[in-house]
Amino acid sequence: MFVDNALSDIYQRKPQRKKRPYPAAACARDDLCEHEKRHLSGLMRVNHAGEIAAQALYKAQTLTAKDDALKEKLQQSADEEIDHLDWCEARLQELDDHTSYLVPVWYMGAFSMGIIAGCCGDKWNLAFLAETEHQVVRHLDGHLKQLAEHDHRSRAILEQMREDELHHATTAEAVGANKLPKQVERLMAITAKIMTKTAYRI
Repeated sequence: MFVDNALSDIYQRKPQRKKRPYPAAACARDDLCEHEKRHLSGLMRVNHAGEIAAQALYKAQTLTAKDDALKEKLQQSADEEIDHLDWCEARLQELDDHTSYLVPVWYMGAFSMGIIAGCCGDKWNLAFLAETEHQVVRHLDGHLKQLAEHDHRSRAILEQMREDELHHATTAEAVGANKLPKQVERLMAITAKIMTKTAYRI
């Protein structure tokens, strides 16, 4: 029941919220070969899965945060992540492909980690958030390098996402995030790698 309600909240996309324009709207339609389309679909599916996980993470951390100002910042970031969900989904539709079939798995895994981080206190909550966003930035850098040179639509989307994620990370650090132990950072990176390799195909 919880998963159904949570995913329903995500896919309703908060209609009262003002959405930002689709970054690819001003870019010309691209002419990708089938190989490029398949690879790009996998990348965008990974990014969409990551944004599902981000929604779960922000939901969990908002629930466990003690400071009201922090809760507001988390909600603002979560709203921007909903834009990312919309953009990734729109790009996959343009490519005639689908989102990951394992969305509930990504949501529940991230929600669980968010609850654990949040229960450790606001500074560790922020630390987990900041490290997550820094890893996402590095992950997007890797995807940008893999795009076809003429794929301006995907590039516009990923560059805006990267800018937002970096802003989320620096904001978390600016308001008092602790520094995570290296062992935790490595564990997070391993978990992310499993998700990305799986979501690329499924």
